[in-house]
Amino acid sequence: MDPQGLKEDLRLFQSTLLQDGLKELLNENKLIDCILKVGDRSIPCHRLILAACSPYFRELYFSEDGKEADKTEVVLENLDPNILEVIVNYMYSAEIDINDDNVQDILSVANRFQIPSVFTVCVNYLQKKLSKKNCLAIYRLGLMLNCARLAIAARDYIADRFETIVKDEDFLELAPPELFAIIGADALNVDKEEMVFELLMRWIRKDKEKRIKSLQEAFECIRFRLLPEKYFKEKVEKDDLIKADPELVKKLKVIKDAFAGKLPEKKKGQGGEEGEEGKLPGYLNDERRYGMYAKDMLLMINDTAAVAYDGKENECFLAGMAEQIPRNHVSLISKKNNLYVLGGLFVDEEDKENPLQCYLYQLDSLAAEWIALPPMPSPRCLFAMGESENFIFAVAGKDLQSDESHDTVMCYDTEKMKWTETKKLPLKIHGHCVVSENGLVYCIGGKTDDNKTTNKMFAYNHKRSEWKEVASMKTPRSMFGAVIHNGKIIVAGGVNEEGLTGACEAYDFGTNKWSPFTEFPQERSSVNLVSCGGLLYAVGGFAMVENDNKECAPSEIIDIWQYEEDKKQWSGMIREMRYAAGATCVSMRLNTARMPKL
Repeated sequence: MDPQGLKEDLRLFQSTLLQDGLKELLNENKLIDCILKVGDRSIPCHRLILAACSPYFRELYFSEDGKEADKTEVVLENLDPNILEVIVNYMYSAEIDINDDNVQDILSVANRFQIPSVFTVCVNYLQKKLSKKNCLAIYRLGLMLNCARLAIAARDYIADRFETIVKDEDFLELAPPELFAIIGADALNVDKEEMVFELLMRWIRKDKEKRIKSLQEAFECIRFRLLPEKYFKEKVEKDDLIKADPELVKKLKVIKDAFAGKLPEKKKGQGGEEGEEGKLPGYLNDERRYGMYAKDMLLMINDTAAVAYDGKENECFLAGMAEQIPRNHVSLISKKNNLYVLGGLFVDEEDKENPLQCYLYQLDSLAAEWIALPPMPSPRCLFAMGESENFIFAVAGKDLQSDESHDTVMCYDTEKMKWTETKKLPLKIHGHCVVSENGLVYCIGGKTDDNKTTNKMFAYNHKRSEWKEVASMKTPRSMFGAVIHNGKIIVAGGVNEEGLTGACEAYDFGTNKWSPFTEFPQERSSVNLVSCGGLLYAVGGFAMVENDNKECAPSEIIDIWQYEEDKKQWSGMIREMRYAAGATCVSMRLNTARMPKL
């Protein structure tokens, strides 16, 4: 036998023997030489075990000269006896049950009694469990226990989700150092410095009498040179609290000079090099925050990955793997920049009663993970999605079981995380498109069960629970592309009774009229139209292509075209974008600093 393997086996056997023996001694109350008193509870144990596992108890049982102190009973204050019992049992068994309810208490006790193994396990647990609801509490706990790893992990989590978490009223209860460590960070995920300044002033005014004295220190956390100059003059210079402080008025003068290109001279450190004293003060810092590197990108989602394409730089980035996303899904980007993916051809073989499922996922772009949300109760395909305020709508489509077209509209409340049925569409269709603008949901075109395409368009007002017919397209079509671009609805391609079409149209909301738009260079269906960063793209689709047998057959195209506004023409950009295969496409604001480049 391998000598090293033999040593490992002996070590394992001895550890098991020792743990089992210790547990037996404790359970049978044998050789007990110490009692821990917590309130009216007495916990028997062995001094040897306590001293071996905890420096706190080791010091307690030995005097300064190294001699044993004769203490059989130890009274412990400010402790939950149940938590202490959990810790003591761990010392004997190396087993501990950590959950959401007890983790913070166990962490505090492990810190107090200096038990690093339990402390580390609790920190790891809390890091994995960080959420928008608990991140502030975990951040403060990390600072209170002087645990840098936990505090930094929670701070980074808060910085990443800053715009959401600052809406929590608890954020305004942070102490000055707690707040400044967050708003002074480079990692802050904001696209405008205005938000940081406004949050700070809101925090000051929440308890003005106490916090006004912290304003000078807080000034170092705001990067005033990243503010628009007009905003600085109107909102910063004219703020009553700032104007009332002579020191801050002096700083305002320095910032105004910096806007004009005049910066204070940096002092040199020893040897003529720029030292700490040579740095510009924080309020003159003009380094962009992490969130200021975000840009609108063309996101392609298929059943393998979600890939972001930067058309201006001609670069691709991995936004997240997507193995759980089914083919033929429908995707929607909300006004709040949240990506939702719904449906697709998925059969749950384990669910015998309801094998057909319409799953809903949301992309967490910061963690590059998909969050599973409640599935849609009415499984369907060839439907389309729209939004209004906090609601997502799955409009019409074809039933996966009966194969009949729907007129039903399912509504998902993103706050209550619940599906309901809302006002039905005036006709049963599938293969249509839906776009959203000014709180209204527009349903365009599609095909009825008698295989006829329609050119009709309906607008849905959710507040009134009302569908209203508006202007019809010039060309009836289904399986086409549609998007809001420069304040108009643009539709392209599709199929009707005459076959594939390359015809494009534009709808003007103001005049309620459709007008011709530059025809697409190739007749195709299921093209993805995306308005991204002020540019209009057409991605992929299906066209009739001659195969090796000289026969025309429908084939998937995976190219990218861009519409050139000045020339009024479509220009080919990429002949083959492999990430576009089987993909739905949206425009999403993403940060290239964190995504792997492909």
